[in-house]
Amino acid sequence: MANKIISMNKLRQVLRLYTQGYSKSKIAQQSELSRNTVKKYINKFTKLQLTQDYIKNMTDHQLEQLFGYKPPPDPSEQYKELLAYFPQMEKNLKKKGNTIRKEYMEYREKYPDGYGLTQFGIHYSKWSKRCKPVMHIDHKAGDKMYIDYAGEKLPIVDKETGEIKDAEVFVGILGASQLTYVEATESQKGEDLITACENTIHYFKGVPMAIVPDNLKSAVSKSDKYEPTLNERFADFAEHYGTTILPTRAYRPRDKALVEGAVKIVYNRIYTALRGKTFYSLEELNKAILILLEEHNNALLTGRDYSRRQLFEEIEREALQPLPATRYEFKKQAYVTVMKIGYVCLREDHHYYSVPYWHIGKKVKIIYSKTRVYIYYKYECIASHHRDRRMYQYTTIKEHLAPTHQFMTEWNPERFIKWADSIGEPVKILIGKVLEKRVHPEQAYKSCMGILHLEKKVGGERLINACRRALEFGMHNYRAIVTILEKNLDQYPKEENDQDGTLPFHNNIRGNKYYQ
Repeated sequence: MANKIISMNKLRQVLRLYTQGYSKSKIAQQSELSRNTVKKYINKFTKLQLTQDYIKNMTDHQLEQLFGYKPPPDPSEQYKELLAYFPQMEKNLKKKGNTIRKEYMEYREKYPDGYGLTQFGIHYSKWSKRCKPVMHIDHKAGDKMYIDYAGEKLPIVDKETGEIKDAEVFVGILGASQLTYVEATESQKGEDLITACENTIHYFKGVPMAIVPDNLKSAVSKSDKYEPTLNERFADFAEHYGTTILPTRAYRPRDKALVEGAVKIVYNRIYTALRGKTFYSLEELNKAILILLEEHNNALLTGRDYSRRQLFEEIEREALQPLPATRYEFKKQAYVTVMKIGYVCLREDHHYYSVPYWHIGKKVKIIYSKTRVYIYYKYECIASHHRDRRMYQYTTIKEHLAPTHQFMTEWNPERFIKWADSIGEPVKILIGKVLEKRVHPEQAYKSCMGILHLEKKVGGERLINACRRALEFGMHNYRAIVTILEKNLDQYPKEENDQDGTLPFHNNIRGNKYYQ
């Protein structure tokens, strides 16, 4: 789509390769972008006089704001005429003997003031999407690391049940020296793939410029002949190690011929040696694999007087990028909608985390690791929490709540007692009675809130008298206080309400003499 900004991972990749000295053409090839697109971002990068360190410290949201496109200008009438001509032109080109040049001549006859031949061809190529990226495979030192899973699996026996489980076998190989790494994993899922890739990089003691995977789901979420969509977690792993992901084309085994050959060698030198042996855990199997792997890497290459290890030490070790200070922390992600109460639910743990209340109803992305939970809205991190695995519990940051909700979180008996004491002793005693009487705390808090808010309507003195009357009558609730105030019972002198046990004189009362 025109003027649609590329993903932030890809933008970081372009800028990183540029600062590492790559040409625009090479960057365009590796990032699978057009040269004009690469040039546009690099020009803005240099114009703003930015540095790679500055870019690293920016969030994806900030980066998007900095490099985002402005709305494109309205197309000219000349361009509209050209676009209107292309559909019929496409049909004409399917006819035998027709060419783009011939179509161009007809176009100029119809529109004498139209585009020149060069621009005509460029616009038609873009319109028909005929621009095809070409991937060149070369094996420069430190450039690429090819990875794949072997088709055959290795068995692991459960000691307790005797059940046999098949382990996947991961293979990684450097392009120039062909130094190889092999590891057995539980599955080909994202976490196992990333862990195996990370172990491979640490085995090589350096980071290649690019990792070339097959189109497996844990690396590529959507396979495409021209522009596959990377799995976001795998792309995040690559960003942590400062490398690039370059998936091979689907059904093109020549794109990964090196690692395909490595898998065949692994069958011959490792699988054959392990045949007949029993392993009871992944750790035990990987220890055996590592011994055989060292023998393989130290063996002389066919027809040469040096080994893969010697070639690696000589030409490739120094060409690899340094390892980062910390290992990658595997992250998972989920898309959820912020609930009306201002929380999102991490379904894996059934735990709820607060987000700023103005994001209620919006769809957000949760990225979480073993220890942290991050919540993003449009590349901006809007909340961060320590991960809590307690089911059906709430993790709350007070500032995230709406003002009314913040106030309610402060409700507690001590707060109401202190508030009542500031008005008067009878009020304090009555509030204490209310708190003792109610079964559910929130019910008591609402009643206390209603009583204390009456001070604003009638004043502190009347509320004190009303509470005193309510205590005399043994009525400890909000409705009793309201009734006393409405009937002005709080304003009667105390002696008028005192009873001495005798009935007052009244004309309608017959008296005891009437019955004699």
